Amino acid sequence: MLEGEIPSDISSLSNLKVLYLWSNRLTGSIPPEIGNLTNLMSLNLFSNRLEGSVPREIGNLVRLEEVLLYDNQLTGSIPSEIGNLVNLHTLALLINSLESSAFHLEPILSQNPRAAEQPLFRVYSAGYGNHSSLLEELNINDNQFDGPLPISLSNATNLNNIQLYENRFTGTIPRGLGSLQKLFHFDVTFNQLEARNAAEWGFLDDLANCSSLKYLQLTSNNLSGFLPQSIGNFSTTLMWFEIDDNYIAGSIPAEIGNLVSLTSVRMKSNLLTGRIPAALGSLARLQIIDLSRNRFTGGIPATLGNLTRLTELQLYSNRLQGPIPPALETCPLELLDLSFNQLNGTVPKEILSIPTLTRFLNVSYNSLAGSLTPQVGNMKNIGQFDISGNRLSGTIPRTLGDCQQLDSLDMAGNSFQGSIPSSFSQLKGLQSLDLSRNNLSGLIPEFLGNFRFLSYLNLSFNNFEGELPKHGVFTNLTAFSVLGNSKLCGGVQALNLPPCPTPSSSKRHLSRKLVAAISVASGIICLILLLSLFGIHRWMPKSKEGHAADGIKVPHMMVTYAELLRATDGFSSANLVGVGSFGSVYKGLLNYEEYQLVAVKVLNLQQSGASRSFVAECGALRNVRHRNLVKILTACTSTDYRGNDFKALLYEFMPNGSLEKWVHPEANEQGQTRALSLIHRLNILIDVASALDYLHHNGPEPIVHCDIKPSNVLLDHDMVAHVGDFGLARFLNRSPIEASQRSSTSMIFKGSIGYVAPALLFVHLTYRFMIQSMEWPTKFQSKGMSTVMGYFYSNTHGEEAYR
Repeated sequence: MLEGEIPSDISSLSNLKVLYLWSNRLTGSIPPEIGNLTNLMSLNLFSNRLEGSVPREIGNLVRLEEVLLYDNQLTGSIPSEIGNLVNLHTLALLINSLESSAFHLEPILSQNPRAAEQPLFRVYSAGYGNHSSLLEELNINDNQFDGPLPISLSNATNLNNIQLYENRFTGTIPRGLGSLQKLFHFDVTFNQLEARNAAEWGFLDDLANCSSLKYLQLTSNNLSGFLPQSIGNFSTTLMWFEIDDNYIAGSIPAEIGNLVSLTSVRMKSNLLTGRIPAALGSLARLQIIDLSRNRFTGGIPATLGNLTRLTELQLYSNRLQGPIPPALETCPLELLDLSFNQLNGTVPKEILSIPTLTRFLNVSYNSLAGSLTPQVGNMKNIGQFDISGNRLSGTIPRTLGDCQQLDSLDMAGNSFQGSIPSSFSQLKGLQSLDLSRNNLSGLIPEFLGNFRFLSYLNLSFNNFEGELPKHGVFTNLTAFSVLGNSKLCGGVQALNLPPCPTPSSSKRHLSRKLVAAISVASGIICLILLLSLFGIHRWMPKSKEGHAADGIKVPHMMVTYAELLRATDGFSSANLVGVGSFGSVYKGLLNYEEYQLVAVKVLNLQQSGASRSFVAECGALRNVRHRNLVKILTACTSTDYRGNDFKALLYEFMPNGSLEKWVHPEANEQGQTRALSLIHRLNILIDVASALDYLHHNGPEPIVHCDIKPSNVLLDHDMVAHVGDFGLARFLNRSPIEASQRSSTSMIFKGSIGYVAPALLFVHLTYRFMIQSMEWPTKFQSKGMSTVMGYFYSNTHGEEAYR
């Protein structure tokens, strides 16, 4: 391998025709004396470490047919004298740091030497007559050329390869490229080119006339607007169509089905909407489809199962719904990524049986349910498998241990139960294993510590028990997590887990434990009998009240953080309904049972008392049901994508908002006609009174709301009032300690500023409701009045008024 600089006395080789010095370690600059090699036809200096500028003397080499200077460290501008090289057919300058201020190639690119000057290709015609361009390849990738592309580019009719990627070109792509009938590759990726309307997208109409075009790459520019239907007019020779990372909106034209030679379609990271066209299933040669990170809706077309050459299908981060088509089993897929959508149903056994899946199978963060079938063991060569963030349940199939090529397995955020299969001991190549946030139990296997390559292990928030291993990955505290497993013991000392009992101590105390167990069991049986008698006694007088709570104690459907994130469009401010003391309420679009719209209350856990408010509200609403109480649908306790705790409550959505906005409109609402009739006001008072009467006297146990105010009274579509926000509620039929634990706070003062909070005495409740009754029918702001009356009342009755 040659090193050092190119000697200047190389000019003495006057008869030299070919100079090949590529792929060495040559440094320094290209000597100007090279211009004396007038018989030189090929100059090949690529893949060295040459620096400095391209010498002007290179323009003397009029016999040059190819100049390959790419993959060096050349700087500055390209000299105008390079325009003298009328026999040049290949010019490769990519992977340098050249600039475009003086790039003069017009005599090569134009049949008309008097063509208009362009910022990149300037007219240079001294001493030349009309001639046809001989340039066949233009490759200036990975430089710093800027400005617009020249219109005269279309005059180089012998061009068959244009590669301009990774520069700084701006403006629109010029028209007239249809004259390049030999063009088979057009690549302008990673520039700043634009197309905003149908006229500026016209270059596609021109390129459709290039009958030899096979590769069209427009990725990472500033293309916007709608994709024209003219893409269906491209030559049937087109094989590669790539428009990733732009701002293209609208749907994919169905005419794309005309491009029968396509092998790759890449359109990820745009703003495309609508359904994925079923016509893609007719492109029998397709090998790659990447439509990820768009806004596609509807289902995955079953016609994709016709693509018997498809090896890569990426549809992640869209809004796709419905089941995963089992028809995909006929595709020889190596990579399948359907994550972050709204897919439902099960993971089809047909998908798990695709033998060619070797790289990646990702169906995470959807709404998939059911169990994982034993066919998962058919993916013997899969490298990465991710089913996290779904609703899968059952035990982990033993056959998963047959996937011995796995290096990454993520099953977090499901409802798997049982123990970790012993067959996992065969997964010796695992580098990452995440089983967190499931219902797994049993011992943590010792063999996990024997995996040499395991660098990430997350078993947190399960029900594992017993001794934690002390070797392998378990010695690196930053490489594994077992949080939320309260029955673990042992492990490395830094974890501060309780010590595990020794076998000798267990035998010594066996008889003592047996006696204790028998005593406890006897006590429990007696307690159950007493509670049964007490329950019968309590139930008989209340039998007339029915079983209002029976319908509530049913298992609520699990809702994940990812589903709430999608439902509220990322907790967008556009969906923000209101902000309270302990959190914010968002409107969400979630297909939950018969509800489409739901209200999502997200607790601000940084606020003191928010967690207690969450517990109090769940405790208050889980056993009550009344037509004038806000219905709680379910709750979500999880972590967000940053690992922070996340708590939220889902309620039935009230389209008419809170009473506060009706009786005291905001300043920007004064111009709107939004008034309550006297009948409406009286009906609302009756609704609230009915709810309070139920809570105080007719519920499973007396509950005091402690925060009745207009903002906590919500109106449904029929203007029926519903009392909400039980974050400060208290249970009366309990001991003071227990009532304090069940309430959101143990402080003396409760309720909102401007009101005297309700208390255990009926007169206090009467006072509070009297204030509301004066305010709601009259639009009278009672805040000042309630403060004055509260002061008087507290001085009359002492602290009892604030308990």
